[in-house]
Amino acid sequence: MSADNKESKLGDVLKKVVSTGISAAFMTEEAVKNMVQDLPIPKEAINSLIANAKSTRDEFVGAIKNELKTHLDKIDVSKEIEKVLDKYDMEVNAKISFKKKKKETP
Repeated sequence: MSADNKESKLGDVLKKVVSTGISAAFMTEEAVKNMVQDLPIPKEAINSLIANAKSTRDEFVGAIKNELKTHLDKIDVSKEIEKVLDKYDMEVNAKISFKKKKKETP
């Protein structure tokens, strides 16, 4: 195997490892394991990758939750309902039917 071929193969592996690290943040632990199982990476590195992915995912989800909470805390639900009721007519369509009960046999 030539030196260029080895470098190319190593470059491909490194690209896949970096790509896996980024996408792993949004994957389940099992999906990460399946994704990296055929890469020549020590088990400790895979476990570290999984731990980092979980940590990154938890931080990302936490940040999104905080942003949504901050945004939703600013909304006055009563005012928003009033706006909707002022701008729209409400129409209710209902179907009501009565069905005779089955007689119980003694």
